[in-house]
Amino acid sequence: WSRARFEAVKKHLGAVGALSKQYWQYLACKVWQEGCEEEENKEEEEFHRRSGWGLPLVGQDYLELFSAWYCSFGKCCKTGDCQIINNITGLEADLNRQLHGQHLAKEVIVHAVQEFLQNPRPDKALVLSFHGWSGTGKNFVARMLASHLYQDGLKSKCVKLFISLFHFPHHKYMDSYKAQLKKQISETLQLCKQSLFIFDEAEKLHFSLLDAIKPFMARYDNKDQADYQRAIFLFLSNLGGNIINEVALDFWRAGRVREEISMEFLEPQLRAELQEPAGKSWA
Repeated sequence: WSRARFEAVKKHLGAVGALSKQYWQYLACKVWQEGCEEEENKEEEEFHRRSGWGLPLVGQDYLELFSAWYCSFGKCCKTGDCQIINNITGLEADLNRQLHGQHLAKEVIVHAVQEFLQNPRPDKALVLSFHGWSGTGKNFVARMLASHLYQDGLKSKCVKLFISLFHFPHHKYMDSYKAQLKKQISETLQLCKQSLFIFDEAEKLHFSLLDAIKPFMARYDNKDQADYQRAIFLFLSNLGGNIINEVALDFWRAGRVREEISMEFLEPQLRAELQEPAGKSWA
């Protein structure tokens, strides 16, 4: 480091130290009020001297000041967009290295996501649906996708994970769930230029919740809304697991390797199973 850089960091550390001391004094005076006024004035003068701020601070001001100090060291943003990394190269490498027995998933995910992100004006959201029995890697790939699109992965403000029976457990509250879901999706789309919504156990989503989601996935004509609607919807479902396993077993019995299974061969059979009538309430 240069001398100037060292002095700048030293000044920042001194300021935050003074801030911490004054904030503690503020809290202490709320509990032990006797004799704290004089000490408080001394602490405040010391903080002003070291930090360069000359206004008295109370309550929320301390938090705002600390936030400003923290952001002076690195990149902070209010929208969450600064956390978007879109590391497609890393995603492809990790899929090839860590995901086994899912050659179709590797091909489809990388191609679809890359094509969507490279399109400056997509006319609809990207919708991906992962099918298969538990333990086949659906959640694993969802987490991997989030971690390569956003710096904070699933913790990003631009990523929302919904688990059907956890977030929407009671039929009698479906109207409330529907309103909350629409509100949360809308707010996230407004906050982030690129959003990721993951629905786990998607086959257990109530049909009314799908009605709430559909408008956000539909094709739209207003080009001014393209950036606002840049979103990826990911549905994870156990449906289709039986037919996928049957196809894989048939190939094995025929002495053919799994990698010979093509999307053109599997998709019609998978679609037929998915279109079978479900229960009265579930998607």
